[in-house]
Amino acid sequence: MSAATVLSHPSLEKPGRSGAAASGVTATDPALVKRAVKAAALGNAMEWFDFGVYSYIAVTLGKVFFPSGNPTAQLLSTFGAFAAAFLVRPLGGMVFGPLGDRIGRQKVLALTMIMMAAGTFAIGLIPSYASIGVWAPVLLLAARLVQGFSTGGEYAGASTFIAEYAPDKKRGFLGSWLEFGTLAGYIGGAGLVTLMTALLSDGDLTSWGWRIPFLIAGPMGIIGLYLRMRLEETPAFAAEVEKAEAERPRVPLREMIAGQWRALLLCVGLVLVFNVTDYMLLSYMPSYLTSELKYDETHGLLVVLGVMALMMVVQPFAGALTDRVGRRPVIAAGCAGFLLLSVPALLLIREGSLLAVALGMGALGLLLVCFTAAMPSALPALFPTRVRYGSLSIGFNISVSLFGGTTPLVVTALIGATGNMMMPAYYMMAAAVIGGVAVWFMSESAGRPLPGSAPAVERAEA
Repeated sequence: MSAATVLSHPSLEKPGRSGAAASGVTATDPALVKRAVKAAALGNAMEWFDFGVYSYIAVTLGKVFFPSGNPTAQLLSTFGAFAAAFLVRPLGGMVFGPLGDRIGRQKVLALTMIMMAAGTFAIGLIPSYASIGVWAPVLLLAARLVQGFSTGGEYAGASTFIAEYAPDKKRGFLGSWLEFGTLAGYIGGAGLVTLMTALLSDGDLTSWGWRIPFLIAGPMGIIGLYLRMRLEETPAFAAEVEKAEAERPRVPLREMIAGQWRALLLCVGLVLVFNVTDYMLLSYMPSYLTSELKYDETHGLLVVLGVMALMMVVQPFAGALTDRVGRRPVIAAGCAGFLLLSVPALLLIREGSLLAVALGMGALGLLLVCFTAAMPSALPALFPTRVRYGSLSIGFNISVSLFGGTTPLVVTALIGATGNMMMPAYYMMAAAVIGGVAVWFMSESAGRPLPGSAPAVERAEA
C-alpha cells in the first residue's frame, strides 16, 4: 500500500493524532499507540493491585472485620464481601459501557479510575469490628460495592481502547500488555503483602499493617488519572462521531443485548473460562495453600509471586503468537490444557513440598497465559464499534459476576460441604469445557479489522 492511498480523516487532523483514511484505511501513529497502551495497562495495574491485595490479605481481613472462632467462617465472610463487589459489576457495566459508546472511551476510563481509587482508599480508613462493631463490615461492603461498580467499566473500556488504537497485525501483541499490567498489579500487591507478613508480627499486621496497601491507592489513583486524562480518543470512535455528524446518538440498551445476543453468549463463555482460572490461581490459591493445606503463608505468597513473574515474561510473546497463529488456537490450547492438567497440577500442589507446589502452580500459570494473552484482543473483536464498549461491558461483567468473582467463595464452600480437596481442579475443568465450546463457535479475528471499523495499519506501513 502506498502512502498516497492513506488520506487524513477530518476528525483526526490535529497534530500528533492517528490518521484515518477516507478510502477506508486508518494509519495509526506508533508513538500514540504506545502511549495509549501504557496508560491503559498502568491503570489496569493500579486497579488490580487494589483488588489483588484484598485477596492476598483475606485471612487477616477476616480477623479484623469478621471475628469468629471458626477460621473457615471468617474466610467465607471475607470472600463473601469480595464476591459482593462482583454482583454490582453488571450494573456498572450497564452504566459505563453505554456511556463510553456515547461520550467516548477516554472520559469513562478516567471516571472509573477515580471511583476505584476512592473505594480502595476508603477501605484503609475503616475502623475494625472491635472499634465500631457491625458497622465495620457494613462499611467494608459499601467500599467494595463502589470498587465493583467502577470496575464494571474498566476492563471492557481498557481493552476496547487498546484494540481500537492498535494496527490489525499487532492487536494481539499490544493487547497482551493490558494483562501484563494486571499481573504487575498483582505482583505489586502480593509483594507488599509478603513483605509485611515477613516484617510484621501477626498482632501488628492485624492492628494496623493491613491498612498500608489500601492507603497507597490514593496517590496511585492520582497518577493513573493524570495518565488517562492526557490520552486522546480512539480513531475508531472519532470516525463514528464523524459519521454521525453530531453528538453520538444514544444506543438503546436493547440493541446492545438483543441485537448482539450471539456475540454476548460467546463473550460470556470465553470470559467464564478466563476468569474462573484467573481468580482460582491468582486470588484463591494463596488462601487455599494457607487455610486448606496449612502451608506457610509467606512461602505460599512467594510461590504465587514467582508464578506471576513467569507469566509476565511469557505474556508479550504469547500475545505476538496470537497475531501469527490466531486467537482461536491459543485459547483452545488453554482450554485443553486446563481440562487435561488441572488434576495433575493440583495433586502436585497438594504434595506440599516447595518444588511440587511451584511446578503445579507454574503449569497452571502458563496455561492461564493462553487466555491473558489472547482475550484483550479477541473480546473487543466480537462487537461492532457502535456498541463495542457497552456490549462488551455487559457480557464481560455478567460472566465475571456469576462465575469469576464468586470462584473463591464457591470453591471454599464446596470444599467445606464435601471435604474434597480436589474441588478447585474439577471447577477449572468444568470452566474449560464451556470455554472450549465458545472457542468452537467464535470467528478468528487475528490480522483483521475490528467489526464496524476501517482496516488499521501503522503509519510507517502506509
